Amino acid sequence: MSAALFSTAWQMARLEMQTFLSWRLNLGLQVLGMLARVYFVSAVWTAVYAGRAEVDGVPLETLIAYLTLANIHVWVIYPQTLDVLPPRIRSGAIALDLARPIGLLPQLVARSVGGIAGLTAIVIGLLPIAFLVGSLRWPASAEAGALYLVSVVLAYAITLAIGIVLGLIAFWTLETNGIGLLYYFVNLFFAGALVPLWAMPDWVQKIAELLPFQTQAYLPISIYFGRLAGTEALRALGIQAVWLALMWSLAVLVWRRAIHRVVVQGG
Repeated sequence: MSAALFSTAWQMARLEMQTFLSWRLNLGLQVLGMLARVYFVSAVWTAVYAGRAEVDGVPLETLIAYLTLANIHVWVIYPQTLDVLPPRIRSGAIALDLARPIGLLPQLVARSVGGIAGLTAIVIGLLPIAFLVGSLRWPASAEAGALYLVSVVLAYAITLAIGIVLGLIAFWTLETNGIGLLYYFVNLFFAGALVPLWAMPDWVQKIAELLPFQTQAYLPISIYFGRLAGTEALRALGIQAVWLALMWSLAVLVWRRAIHRVVVQGG
């Protein structure tokens, strides 16, 4: 990417971040929803433990801390392109995007990076509440913290690719609300944001291992809390790297098919 195109992408990211932060009411409702989710998860699992200090060797505080961070993950790295791209395709505004000197995929990446930058700033401000209400604590070690950051970047890149693939389906269907809802609930479950994968039946864990959703919360957070360390942590990063390559290859493939469809329809 040339310096001019990089500058354009940077400006798009900044504009998206400013736009995101300007939607104060929507942002406030999202924050309240996230805090409510953390609170109810804590309340439900406290009731499930029924006064016991731990279940199957997992202390209640550890479980709540894991689920708190998992829900924050799913909220922060939700693929915004899934909400942004289909309306632009339906309205025809996508023509303006295609006319820009920078390609559509780089535009989507820039806008998504800007949006998540704004959301991350909000999350950092909410961390004290997460530590208090959700029993969140610091990484198991400095090494775990460093590997966690790498894992988070990979998780975000994978989620972005998935969002682009699902958003591009609108070139064929125009409407993707059903797909978005299905993705949200399936991802919430298999990412381990409702129940940690280690607490699920073996057959469910085996299914989860075949899907990309575990890369978005379960693997990064398992590294964060030291459940995956050493070679196991590196293996988790390897799994994320494989899914990263697969999902972005699929995103490029779907985009090439989509742009061909636009040309055919447009004459």
